[in-house]
Amino acid sequence: MTESAYLYMANPRITVLGVNPGRPPFRIVELDGEVVGEARELVDVLEVAAQAGLVVHDVDDPDLVRWVGGDKFTWKPRESERPEEATEPS
Repeated sequence: MTESAYLYMANPRITVLGVNPGRPPFRIVELDGEVVGEARELVDVLEVAAQAGLVVHDVDDPDLVRWVGGDKFTWKPRESERPEEATEPS
């Protein structure tokens, strides 16, 4: 490794955690490491930020927003994470 190489790790203000398979599915939103709400779509993340006085101009800016378990388009659990549907016995 050369001396000029370094690892940059952003410390974003907003963290959007992975999808929870509720009805409807949701993602937990943290601000400065503290849970501040749930989001069911991207607009909810922006509203939570605005309530905290933060204006988000770019949700893809890793210095501001960290997406865990998906990106801004991930709002449903993966097929492998969905609970099995209960079926009525025949």
